[in-house]
This record gives sequence, C-alpha cells and structure tokens, in this order.
Amino acid sequence: MKKSIMQNALGEQWQKLPQALKNHYGSNEHGENYAEGKLDIDYPWFMQFPYTVMRLIGALVNRRGKDLKTTVSKTMKGNKQYWHRVITYPDGKQLVFDSVFVTDGDGFIEYINSFLGLKMTAFVEDNKLHYESRGYVLKLGKFKIPIPEWLALGHASIIESEYQQRDEQTFVMDFRIIHFLLGEVFCYKGVFITQKR
Repeated sequence: MKKSIMQNALGEQWQKLPQALKNHYGSNEHGENYAEGKLDIDYPWFMQFPYTVMRLIGALVNRRGKDLKTTVSKTMKGNKQYWHRVITYPDGKQLVFDSVFVTDGDGFIEYINSFLGLKMTAFVEDNKLHYESRGYVLKLGKFKIPIPEWLALGHASIIESEYQQRDEQTFVMDFRIIHFLLGEVFCYKGVFITQKR
C-alpha cells in the first residue's frame, strides 16, 4: 500500500502517532480516507474583505461559524494527495475548500491552486502531531518563488491529537494563522471521526 504524504514527511516518527491520527492520515487500498466532524471557524472582522477576495483563488473560507458539519476526504493519486473539504452552514449553504499536498524535501507543500502554496513541516511531540509553516510559495512553471510569511497571512500552525485515550477513530485539530503585526488572523478547530470504508 502506498504511503501517504504525512507518512513520508514524518518518517520514523510516524510510529509515535496515536492510532487515531494514523487512521486519519493512512489510507485504504484505494489510497482514500474520509472523516466527518464539527468545525468552528473564526477570524477578526477586518479580515472579512481579504478572505472574500481570497476565496476567488481558492484560499481558506470566508464565513465564520460554530459546530459546522464538515467532511474531509483525501485521495492519493501518484505522488500527490488531494484534499476535499465541504463545510455546511445552518442555512444549508456549503463552502468547499480543496487543496493538493506534495512532498517537498523533508516536509510538504499544500497548494490551494495551481500556483500558490504553503510550505509545511511536521513532527510528533507529546503524543500530538504538529505542523509548522515555513513560508509560502508562488509556483510559476518549474520555478518556485519563496514568499516570506510576514508578506502574506503569517505563520500557520496546526496541532492534532487523539480525542481521548483508546479512541482509535476520533481526533481533535486546531489550526491557526498568526501575523506578527495583526495577531491571529484565522482559526479553525474541531473534532473529527475517521470513517472506515
């Protein structure tokens, strides 16, 4: 069975992950994985217009909410992992957030479209999975132009952990972006259950 992007990024540290996170980042024989959960999304009022504009190029989401039904499906195709997120609001409106993960040295890049990506590294500490951003990337053909974090949204970090001991399917995630001048400019967090298929 082909290893996922996260398995490759973590290397030997993969074995230190709680089973709930192994189940989330592993895949079945078809290279697929699926999770359902509830998500809280928040950001400061002054970021509403920027996020509305950024939605035009597929970046993040531009609507706040609490306990939002969310599905996350991942599919490995070749050396890329495709993420498909669907967030459903109380009024029935859905927001879709797609991205593609590719290996990059000892980390990976999450592309939100064909030209803009976020470089990330991952490690396991205190029984939790940590992502840390290492800047942004503008991809023009074969060239990858680095964009410093301060010039974009800021530093992104994600912490994921098992929901409770011996629960092999449920995990908690917390994603935040902090700009050195503006403070926390985006946050989403929630509890998810990886579905066996």
